[in-house]
Amino acid sequence: MDNKRKTALVTGASSGIGRKTAIKLAENGFQVIGAARRMDRLVELSDQFKGIIPKKVDLSIPEDTERFCQEIKGLSESVSVLINNAGYSIRGTLEDVSIEAARRIFEVNFFSLISVTRACLLGMRRLREGTIVNLSSIVGKFTFPMGGVYAATKYAVEGISDALRMELRPLGIRVITIRPGVIATEFNEVATEMTGDLMPMTDPDYKPIYEAVGTGVGKMFTGLTIPDPDLIANIILEVVLSESPKSTYAAGPFTDEILSKRFLLDDDAFDRFWTEKIGITEMKIE
Repeated sequence: MDNKRKTALVTGASSGIGRKTAIKLAENGFQVIGAARRMDRLVELSDQFKGIIPKKVDLSIPEDTERFCQEIKGLSESVSVLINNAGYSIRGTLEDVSIEAARRIFEVNFFSLISVTRACLLGMRRLREGTIVNLSSIVGKFTFPMGGVYAATKYAVEGISDALRMELRPLGIRVITIRPGVIATEFNEVATEMTGDLMPMTDPDYKPIYEAVGTGVGKMFTGLTIPDPDLIANIILEVVLSESPKSTYAAGPFTDEILSKRFLLDDDAFDRFWTEKIGITEMKIE
């Protein structure tokens, strides 16, 4: 792909995968719009790396997302590469996640992705070219217990990506989905901050489930080597520069052990495999 004077937009560029991706794109000749809520971090990033333009937007606020999208539509140089990376997680059983919290995470992880994509498509359609990379997750295809609301946002990203891929291919626009496993970013800390301590708040019915799942999942992480964001940022760069990228990519812990099983097994077989691995198959609360 010819990247001369191309403009790339990276959401969630202030940390983690988004930050690394913005840097790599800038180092490869792109003009990069780095968008995020934390402007101080974006300014620091743009001061360190030439070619990164900081843009503040709070994607949890629809009005601010719309303002940002109008700004994108008005650019003199259309966005050719869009990296929809912004997102976060919350935890809890369905009864422990408030409707307000569910709406907010869908706003950031899904609805803002749609809005920003729509803003970029006008220019991409006019040019008959473009690359859209949507960051899903391994949990875009299966979920951990207490992770259903977050996983639902990524299931939604998978669905819209599959539809967009078919809709936009005739117009010369590529749509690629990337499913990271566990990556060493601020993701877990943010999830803990956004969720709070659920154990004192949950109904007694759920406490043994939380405890069992915590133990089972904890065993899966014992001795696990967690890669840094470069693993995914390098894949994104490869995708953007490739003449013929694949439709989907997956990398990181649990992609082989769990995600691959999800594609091999039918629904009932995967349910047995997964609940046995977590250690709740025989659990019954009286």
